[in-house]
Amino acid sequence: MNANAFTNWRKSTYSSGNPQQCIEVGEAPGLRGVRDSKLGVTSPVLAFKDSAWSEFVAMTKSGSLDR
Repeated sequence: MNANAFTNWRKSTYSSGNPQQCIEVGEAPGLRGVRDSKLGVTSPVLAFKDSAWSEFVAMTKSGSLDR
């Protein structure tokens, strides 16, 4: 998906201490986009439905994705 379809790009708060390993999350109607902030607007974008993104965030916060 084209990065221009997304707005409000923001960096992960977990990336603030290490600028070499940042991701950004953007918004589009019904979707969330994820890209590599080191590549900026040239980065490929992975698009997720809002429901899938919400489930991923909840699982991450609960620790169920920890190794």
